[in-house]
Amino acid sequence: MAEAEAQLLLAVGLIEKDTNGDALWVWCYPSVTAELRSLLLRKCCLTDENKLLHTFVFGQYKRSWFYITTVEVQDSPALKKVTHFSVVLMAKDFNPEKYAAFTRILCRIYLKHGSPVKMMESYIAVLTKGICQSEENGSFLSKDFDARKAYLAGSIKDIVSQFGMETVILYTALMLKKRIVVYHPRIEAIQEFTRTLPALVWHRQDWSILHSYVHLNEEEVEALKACTGYIAGFTDSEVSSRPDLYDVYVNLADSEITISPVVKEAMTMGKLHKEIGQLIVQSAEDPEKSDSQVIKDISLKTKEILATLASLTEVSDGNEKPTLNSEALKQKRFPPATENFLFHLAAAEQMLKI
Repeated sequence: MAEAEAQLLLAVGLIEKDTNGDALWVWCYPSVTAELRSLLLRKCCLTDENKLLHTFVFGQYKRSWFYITTVEVQDSPALKKVTHFSVVLMAKDFNPEKYAAFTRILCRIYLKHGSPVKMMESYIAVLTKGICQSEENGSFLSKDFDARKAYLAGSIKDIVSQFGMETVILYTALMLKKRIVVYHPRIEAIQEFTRTLPALVWHRQDWSILHSYVHLNEEEVEALKACTGYIAGFTDSEVSSRPDLYDVYVNLADSEITISPVVKEAMTMGKLHKEIGQLIVQSAEDPEKSDSQVIKDISLKTKEILATLASLTEVSDGNEKPTLNSEALKQKRFPPATENFLFHLAAAEQMLKI
């Protein structure tokens, strides 16, 4: 287990806000680049003008995940000149619950001792043994936090209760590996919503498409544009006037989903989409079903669609990967929207002849 941790944890850092109101990097181990430092200062909420305290935020930048816990300092003799501080963890894996638990322990250690040395000891203990224990600050055991649990932590049912049949737009966009942008003024709402979306395409189990906290900053936008399909969360409403960033725009605050004209053709809805939408809604509205059962129901439908697609492929020219036989697709005489969807799905799954 410890070996796995050594491969997953990348760095730990500390940002402080002092009594003058300045937020500064004060320490990191082993190292954090200047580019990442300015990114994490932006994310940690201590540089915000609005003074809102976000106790825990997470996101991804250039294939590394960041997890930040921020606390207000009250009655800590060890930190007389500090009003707030943030503990930052950089890691290779998506697991908000795991790193929230670990950063909370590191925060307690720093509040008590006011020295990064003790934090570093705990960090190294987790890095080498996968565990840190202390009676006063609580214990942390890496293997208590399974990746699959993190994938299932959000609520698909909440999404369906908010968007109903329109959830199928999100499903279609994800199946076709399109770019989804989600806006809400509250970062917590965005993180909860966006982290759940990849579960709609459970067969991929790919959370690397998630960028749950993005600023309209040049470097961040460029890094995002370098990704093919993604789910990106923004708290800045100006993102709605950036059509270069999305194929599907979700205004979470107003429960509105907009499809960009660029993908209107690929995202044409038909009989198949209606079936999928009804299945999603019926499953999610069943009080007997848990979120993971709803995910399973959707996943079974997806497997059915992928099996149909697979039956229309052929292996040619010594290619290992089967490609779509367009003639076979046409001969099936599917409704136009279904044929269109299967064609674009083949493109997303890299099953088209080039």
